[in-house]
Amino acid sequence: MRNIVIEELKASEVYRQRVEVVERKGLGHPDYICDAIMEQVSVRLSAEYLKNFGAILHHNIDKGLLVAGEVEGKFGGGKVTSPMRLIFGDRATFEAGGVEIDVPGIAVDTAKQWLSENLRFVDPESLFYQVELKKGSAELTDIFSRGGKILGANDTSAAVGYAPLSSTERLMLECERHLNSGKFKKEYPESGEDIKVMGLRHDKDIHLTVAMPLMDRFVESEADYFKKRGELQGKIEEFAADFAEKEGAEVEARSENSIALNTSVSLNTLDVPGRGLEGVYTTVTGTSAEDADCGQVGRGNRVNGVIPLNRPVSSEAAAGKNPVSHIGKIYNLLTHRIADRIYRQVPDIAEVYVWLLSEIGTPIDRPQIATAQLIMKKGSSGDVEKEAAEVIEKELENIQEFCMELAAGKIPIC
Repeated sequence: MRNIVIEELKASEVYRQRVEVVERKGLGHPDYICDAIMEQVSVRLSAEYLKNFGAILHHNIDKGLLVAGEVEGKFGGGKVTSPMRLIFGDRATFEAGGVEIDVPGIAVDTAKQWLSENLRFVDPESLFYQVELKKGSAELTDIFSRGGKILGANDTSAAVGYAPLSSTERLMLECERHLNSGKFKKEYPESGEDIKVMGLRHDKDIHLTVAMPLMDRFVESEADYFKKRGELQGKIEEFAADFAEKEGAEVEARSENSIALNTSVSLNTLDVPGRGLEGVYTTVTGTSAEDADCGQVGRGNRVNGVIPLNRPVSSEAAAGKNPVSHIGKIYNLLTHRIADRIYRQVPDIAEVYVWLLSEIGTPIDRPQIATAQLIMKKGSSGDVEKEAAEVIEKELENIQEFCMELAAGKIPIC
């Protein structure tokens, strides 16, 4: 039997806490770019290993760094003067059984494809690509050669996940996705992809502080910038208000406590009229990595898409780690899946937190401990320990299928 512990957590749900802070880094944020590209490199390598060897071999592409370049901004359209540099780091398997894998080529091609598909005004051919991937250590590589359907854990490590998302968390997530949707970009092409949304809920008031550059090619002057910024702020305010109205109706329909959220929005709060380009937030390419901010794997969103400051979160970055042995990826995402399924399948639960702890070398379906902490709905009296434990047991039994979903890139990580 697995070591599964279920306990009731005597605590207030996040939405009952007076103050909640949640952040979401968007598609064009340098940290998001690093996470997304390194994860796609892992997906591509996993597919290549499966095709050539019938198994996923040792790799961890989780030390990526995006070094900022330089630009000359200009109303009507600036130019890139020094390109960004993307550095791929950590370990991979380059050869097995006499068959060589072009790891550097796969890494660079994957990055170019992601950039071309997601950032409208970044030329993938203009970047410098620096591949610093090396061969793995003998002992960690040997984990993949020991046989068995379920591999041993590559590390002694822990992870935590939770469910459900709070209204504030969902608003930050959905707001950024809306602003970076194809539909929104078609209607407002001046909006850049490097969007960061910071949400502060104080009681029932949620304030969104949004940073979103305007593409200088679509801005004629400072006056035009502030006109367009005002239009964009209005659209964000409209989205947030609509979300709050629907959220309140859904909560009431589930016979939970009625909520009536009030929303407000600030956009590009560093702007100062009268200072020209120095006083406005414009961009040539859509990302601040063009000249302002570097990016790094692990500094972006947690695996459920937000940075939730009121919650316990896992310390490891999931992006780019191998999907069949690396606990920093597998347990990081699996804890959230288990929490979500307990919340949906077991009655009378208001919130659930799931913890998994591995032991290096021990099969990943046999954690040292698997525990769920349950916050029960007020007035509930049922015994749900057995049902929650059964959910955990089933998910651990099916961990191989879960890992294959990760390997195929079917589960988003940022």
